[in-house]
Amino acid sequence: MKIKITTYLTLFLFVQLAVAQTKVADNFFRDFSYEKAAELYKEALQKEDSTEYILTRIGDCYFNTSKLEKAELWYSKAIKKYPLIDSEYIYKYVQSLRSQKKYDLANDYLRAFNERNKRDKRIKNIDNFNIENYNLLTNTEKVYVNVENLPLNTSYSDFGGYEANKTLYFYSTWVKDSITDEKELYEWNNEPFLNIFESDTKIANAAKTFSEPRKLNAAINTKDDHEGLVTITNDGQTMYFTRNNVTKKEKRKYSKEGTSNLKIYKATLSGTRWTNVIELPFNNDAYSCGAPALSPDNKTLYFVSDMEGGYGQTDLYKVAIKGGDNYGEPVNLGADINTEGNEKFPFVAKDSTLYFSSDANLNLGLLDIFETNLLKIKRNDTTKVSIKNLGAPYNSPYDDFCFFLDTETQTGYFTSNREGGKGGDDIYAFGKYQCKQLVNGVAYDKLSNEPLDKVMVSILDINGKVIDSYFTEKDGKYEFKDINCDKTYTVLAERVIYRPDKKGFVTSPINGETTTIDLFLQPLIVDNEIVINPIYFDYNKSNIRPDAAYELENIVAVMREHPKMIIKIEAHTDSRGRDAYNRKLSDRRAKSTRDYLFSRGIAQDRIQSAIGYGESQILNHCKNGVKCNDKEHEQNRRSKFIITNQYN
Repeated sequence: MKIKITTYLTLFLFVQLAVAQTKVADNFFRDFSYEKAAELYKEALQKEDSTEYILTRIGDCYFNTSKLEKAELWYSKAIKKYPLIDSEYIYKYVQSLRSQKKYDLANDYLRAFNERNKRDKRIKNIDNFNIENYNLLTNTEKVYVNVENLPLNTSYSDFGGYEANKTLYFYSTWVKDSITDEKELYEWNNEPFLNIFESDTKIANAAKTFSEPRKLNAAINTKDDHEGLVTITNDGQTMYFTRNNVTKKEKRKYSKEGTSNLKIYKATLSGTRWTNVIELPFNNDAYSCGAPALSPDNKTLYFVSDMEGGYGQTDLYKVAIKGGDNYGEPVNLGADINTEGNEKFPFVAKDSTLYFSSDANLNLGLLDIFETNLLKIKRNDTTKVSIKNLGAPYNSPYDDFCFFLDTETQTGYFTSNREGGKGGDDIYAFGKYQCKQLVNGVAYDKLSNEPLDKVMVSILDINGKVIDSYFTEKDGKYEFKDINCDKTYTVLAERVIYRPDKKGFVTSPINGETTTIDLFLQPLIVDNEIVINPIYFDYNKSNIRPDAAYELENIVAVMREHPKMIIKIEAHTDSRGRDAYNRKLSDRRAKSTRDYLFSRGIAQDRIQSAIGYGESQILNHCKNGVKCNDKEHEQNRRSKFIITNQYN
């Protein structure tokens, strides 16, 4: 009996110790010290059964620090052991899987999540969550964007590039030397506190350079707070920025979820210093307001908040700026934008496109950057708002956020904790560019296969508009630079006394490639004859049809090029029909041809004769009484333009 009591007592103390350790871990979790919290939760796990609470908390520690392989492991343990687990953990598990490109398994759990949350807007149109669409988001084949890890990034966290008046503002733990005093480190990630920095930008040799970063003055950056996420008015005189609601003199304030909240502040520029820092009136200790973004006209402020009455964990809001320190009431952007998940980090470009990050909809994992037309987000507007995932290279399997775009230069910044970075979060600069290629080739004489000079080679777009022209020299070469990728074009080669050659083609979607197209021009003068395609007449008629006139223009061109040239015209028929009839018909056609050349300005004395020979000069075996097909008869229906003098 004494042994049993001792055993029960030992078990009781063991469980009590585990409970106490869990509470300590909760405190670290509340303060965002996730590494320490995970360590303590795991120790508690060894002292008691693997409860749903502890398993999911460990998963959250790794999820919140983007250690997705470990997050997947612990969420998987929790979901398999507790089938009725809170569905939010299923969604986090899905995000962890997508971040590792395990799309098939992620989709299986998305369907399970959807069964339990039919109205959840995070997965609108679940049929769109297929491998093909995931592949489309990751495919950069026709996305012409250069992305560069910013040289200002450190081994700590740097994020939120925002450019105004040739100055880059970013939020960083930026320090030159390593920090050894733990008091200067933030418990969440063992990194220094975030401050706002600025750096002058310049364009040199087609590349952007940055000056040594400068921390904004003390009115903005405080010692024991995080500051960041700014937006500046068009006149450069007013800054809105984010700060957490903790100062050295006041007790830490927590929301009901046990997290330290964010607030939005306003500052004005006095000389070169930001002063008069004022907290905006719609802030509240009970919830966060942060990541301010101004509309192009500076009359509306967009921000993110987790205030009551929203659709999800964090939503996007807007508030009217009425002048001075007066503001309207915050307005939720609505269900077309906001979901049960997290919508964060708004930015409004000059063309009124709203960019924001979300962990909802079809995405590649964690936060992805999306865009939508801000002009459609109006009250009582029945127009369906379209949300588009920007895809790669902006989005990755990790967190991608803080998007900024200068619509005039098509350059900007975004932040990501993707693989290959320098620190926790890194700022990436990007520049959109037009994919360009080179189109070249050689123009040849089709008979001699020799290069041709004086050939005008033109490149035309899909609508037939001439984009550029090039005259060849003795080597016959032509070249067109800066031709758009993935477009349909035609190259046309023309030279007097030659039949033009043209070829259609489609450029590839790869920047910098070369498309080579050689052109072969058929000479119109062969030996003592001007050779053109057959000209046709309507049955039993001799008038010149438009298609015949088109061919006869080649005769006109040759004779204009050689003004002393004299020719004679012969017209021939096949053997079908009576001999006398064919002779008369061909003669009428020969003279009709002659008269057309006269009408185009060819002098009468330059045409020696125009005679029809009927079927008297058959070229093949298809004479009277011989059965032949139409193709064989066609060889005998011809017009000849014979040169009768030395014209050079």
